[in-house]
Amino acid sequence: MRKSFIHFLWAVLIFLIMGTALGFTAIWNGWIGYMPPVEDLQNPINRFATQVYSSDGKVMGTYNFNKENRIVIPYSKISKHLVDALVATEDSRFYDHSGIDFFALGRAIIKRGMFGQASAGGGSTITQQLAKQLYSEQAHNSLERVFQKPIEWVIAVKLERNYTKEEIIALYLNYFDFLHNAVGIKTAANTYFNKEAKNLDVDESAMLIGLCKNPSLFNPVRYPERAKERRNVVLGQMEKAGYLTHSEYEQYCDTPLTLNFHRTDHKDGEATYFREFLRQYMMATKPEISNYPSWKKAQYTIDSITWVSDPLYGWCNKNFKKDGKPYNIYTDGLKVYTTVDSRMQRYAEEAVYGHVAKFLQPAFNKENRSKRNAPFTEDLTYDQLRSILTRNIRQSERYRSMRASGMNDSEIRKAFNRPVDMTIFTYHGDIDTVMTPMDSIKYYKSFLRAGFMSMEPKTGAVKAYVGGLDYNHFMYDMVTGGRRQVGSTIKPFLYALAMENGFSPCDKAPNRQQTYIVAGQPWTPRNASHARYGQMVTLKWGLAQSNNWISAYLMSKLNPSQFVSTLHEFGINNPDIHPSMSLCLGPCDVSVEEMVSAYTTFANHGIRTSPMFVTKIEDNEGNVISTFQPRMNEVISAESANKMLVLLQGVIDGGTGGRIRYKYHMEGEIGGKTGTTNKNSDAWFMGFTPQLVSGVWVGGEDRDIHFDNMSMGQGATMALPIWAYFMRKVYHDVSLGYSDKATFGLPANFDPCLKEDNGYGDDQIDEVYE
Repeated sequence: MRKSFIHFLWAVLIFLIMGTALGFTAIWNGWIGYMPPVEDLQNPINRFATQVYSSDGKVMGTYNFNKENRIVIPYSKISKHLVDALVATEDSRFYDHSGIDFFALGRAIIKRGMFGQASAGGGSTITQQLAKQLYSEQAHNSLERVFQKPIEWVIAVKLERNYTKEEIIALYLNYFDFLHNAVGIKTAANTYFNKEAKNLDVDESAMLIGLCKNPSLFNPVRYPERAKERRNVVLGQMEKAGYLTHSEYEQYCDTPLTLNFHRTDHKDGEATYFREFLRQYMMATKPEISNYPSWKKAQYTIDSITWVSDPLYGWCNKNFKKDGKPYNIYTDGLKVYTTVDSRMQRYAEEAVYGHVAKFLQPAFNKENRSKRNAPFTEDLTYDQLRSILTRNIRQSERYRSMRASGMNDSEIRKAFNRPVDMTIFTYHGDIDTVMTPMDSIKYYKSFLRAGFMSMEPKTGAVKAYVGGLDYNHFMYDMVTGGRRQVGSTIKPFLYALAMENGFSPCDKAPNRQQTYIVAGQPWTPRNASHARYGQMVTLKWGLAQSNNWISAYLMSKLNPSQFVSTLHEFGINNPDIHPSMSLCLGPCDVSVEEMVSAYTTFANHGIRTSPMFVTKIEDNEGNVISTFQPRMNEVISAESANKMLVLLQGVIDGGTGGRIRYKYHMEGEIGGKTGTTNKNSDAWFMGFTPQLVSGVWVGGEDRDIHFDNMSMGQGATMALPIWAYFMRKVYHDVSLGYSDKATFGLPANFDPCLKEDNGYGDDQIDEVYE
């Protein structure tokens, strides 16, 4: 009996050994789990993450599992103190093993697994931790994590075969997330100490390595005492490993935890909103109507058209690798070459930030101090304001969590009016404070938002894209994601339709308020100015002054349904635009991207160019797998486009866009149009030169958040300066190749007053330039 039992034990042992050997062989060859090919192990950053390049050859960022951006630096640019601290704390036998430390592994199994000693230390080497960072997805449970471990052991061994110890340390530090958007040691050193990684001192290095255990738990910004204790533990490990003497250990332990902290924000990143837009755009799936709620059916129509017409939209799911699988933007090591110029992107971000954060926001804050409903307009009643705030409460994540926990609305409302500790955003950095969740909603809504895009009319190349002022706190993209009422910036499309129907810039219209019967109901448009009231004025004057009465008169002479069709030809994709007389004043919602693309028609002699965001995509072997070309369509005739150039230059030379000349002293041929919607809810400026078309929107998150006075709330004050600041920087940088000497190329003998008989009477014609 005893002999049989011994044989049984030997059989079990042999079976376990053979099973383990077979299992690791299967893992090694990729039969079980994911095992990256050797060539990918030799370049894991490119294998793992897609890199996004600017048109001037700079890496703007990467896409990986964690959707983070990191800046990679070599081992030679990393402080020796960092390396010593990392090895001493995380893997004291790092230089002696080949990926797996069997001594530490055995200790962890016996002391932690069998005896439950939490302080016994872990068994993972630095190389294993790197393997986890590079190739393991987030485990959903303990069992899944157990199965990931052997795969990471094998990858660690392979990494050791392909990399030197120094390269492994550099990879580890370049990949680690040190919190506060500080991904990688270069960004972390800058974020916490405003230093380069190679210049970190011993105590600074120890603090950063201390975060490797648990960044949230030892967050030095929120828990400085806890972070200091962890730093001192790391210093103790450094002394134990012989990197510090005892006197040095005591000296650094007594050193206060001193940070020079600044959170990584939009100024430090490269086109953050653009990169996130591009990620979502390329990863889009084929639209299925069942995936859209009833209130987003219009978006389904737009997405369906885009899926067919734009090869970049859903690129990852419309293109396939050699194995027949669609591309994965996180793991296939693609190189995406965009049209965005890093210099122009920087100028655009500086222009938006400089005007909105430094000029408009302080003025808006000052106005809000005297508002009863701040940051909302005083025009709201108490019941209207309460309804808006209730809606915002129910849209918050805090509300959804409370409802999921079983709280009723009365309890939630009380909780929203109870002060709590929180960290809030300011333009001078995040601060810790005490505030009620209700007040925090009002606080964040008090920040003005903005969107800006600039593109070349001839190529469609998007050169700058600013979806907002701070992506970390205001993620909603106001270039492509948001649609707002366009106001008077719609008028050039109406005038273009008029030019197509035989009008000329010199035709006259009555400058007076009139009432029109629309669907049996009277409609009387208002106008902000009464200049030249009662006179016959030219269309050129009417557009330059953004006169609503002239636009309404034109609309009465044209077909509203034809105007809707014209808007769609201009690239205004909103399918909810309905024909009506009031459409001429811009009540419809349009995105900045659509408006910029539409205005290329005027700079491009009647040809609209769709935005082009990417020129080519390469696979991880450097093969070009996709190229992209401009997409164009003719909207109006060249003659009508030339007339529109006369009209839109008139807006700049003597109309609502005049401050481009007299305040910002910009020269050269410029066309444009300002726009301001009812009660100053939306401010627009569309400006273009022969080489660049750019659009700006500025406003509040809600339409009831705005300046209550026209002088500050109009498009010429809120939006136009951003365009001017951007273009001045672009013209000043001669390396970009844009010049204020460029011309629209109007024919030498072009006469905008010549027109066909439009059947509307023999109007007297004034000179073109009044």
